[in-house]
Amino acid sequence: MTSSRRGAGTNQEGVRRHNLGTLLRHVHRTGEISRAELTTLMGLNRSTIGALATELESLGLIEQGAATGERRTAGRPSAAVQVSDGPYVIAVDLGVDRAVVARVGLGDQVFERAEATIEPQAEAWQVGAAVARLIRHVAGLAPANASLLGIGVAVPGLVRRSDGLIRQAPNLGWSDVSFASILLAALGLDVPVTLGNDADLGALAEHRRGVGEGVDDVVYISGNVGVGAGVITGGVRLLGAGGYAGEIGHLSFDPNGAPCHCGSRGCWETVVGAPAIVSAIGLASDQAIRLGEELDGYSTPPRALRPIATNLGRGLSAVVNAFNPTVVILGGYFRPLHRLLRAEITTGLRERAMAPALESLRLAEPGLGTDSVLLGAAEVALDPLLTDPVASLATAIKDAPTRMAG
Repeated sequence: MTSSRRGAGTNQEGVRRHNLGTLLRHVHRTGEISRAELTTLMGLNRSTIGALATELESLGLIEQGAATGERRTAGRPSAAVQVSDGPYVIAVDLGVDRAVVARVGLGDQVFERAEATIEPQAEAWQVGAAVARLIRHVAGLAPANASLLGIGVAVPGLVRRSDGLIRQAPNLGWSDVSFASILLAALGLDVPVTLGNDADLGALAEHRRGVGEGVDDVVYISGNVGVGAGVITGGVRLLGAGGYAGEIGHLSFDPNGAPCHCGSRGCWETVVGAPAIVSAIGLASDQAIRLGEELDGYSTPPRALRPIATNLGRGLSAVVNAFNPTVVILGGYFRPLHRLLRAEITTGLRERAMAPALESLRLAEPGLGTDSVLLGAAEVALDPLLTDPVASLATAIKDAPTRMAG
């Protein structure tokens, strides 16, 4: 009998924590939602929703405001539930030339951000030290009672899903780097650090709250010197066995083409990557890392960009044929390229894509602008909180700024 009661108690506790996480996810996605809407979404009665909301409020995760002014049904309007400004994560968008770091709260509220230049081919420990300085800065601006939940890092390279090891980041010059360990050593902290490929995290953010929200089949194409993709299929992230799915820049485009840094020849990246674009329009090679900003400055595209845009569309056809997405989101320097040469990209895509796959397809620019990858890093750092708020808060650091080394 005792064993049975323990099992029932454990199960009830598990259900309660699951419901807390589910309610918090709804509030996180919307920023603000009524208790009546939560009742409908979760299929629970009003008193249970009220008790869950009150517990999350006591944990400092949400706030319950005054009754909403909008009446959707007869009777009293429902109380509003909204995210609080309490616990936060640190999001890191590690680029080839710079790192952007932000303190991000529930609802993807970006409270503070800072960035620093990354020297070309810098050692991983040097980059870790620079990122740690940025983290100390943004965390130091947090309220004294705000808890640090974890750190999410987006990397332009292959990240092993089992342990976050950066297997290859060619444009950083890194191989088999445990950046999480380097970063924690520089900070002198012990908090969860989650690493992911930049395109994967861009896809995640755009799927959850960007232009791909509510869409089950999304591909996010990242132009960040190299070319990569994050894929959402059936509403689920496609990562691959090791976590290396989405390296579409190394699809074969021209077997007789130029050598690629991956060791192959004629990869798609060799004709639409940043080095190919800056060469075509006569920019210095060191401007490849700032290509997006360069292209943003054009109101009329240089003629030399037209064949590149057509080849972008032709390469996209392989992605469309393989994954049959509803939306392909063009991020990084492909965003201004799409603005300038949408017709050429579409022409190249239609040349080689199968007609049925085009029927439901649309090309789009990121709904989150240049923050897709940064907010994707925040999302993976927040995921443990959205799964089990009680367990996540139990390991959070309440005085992180004062405990950080340096």
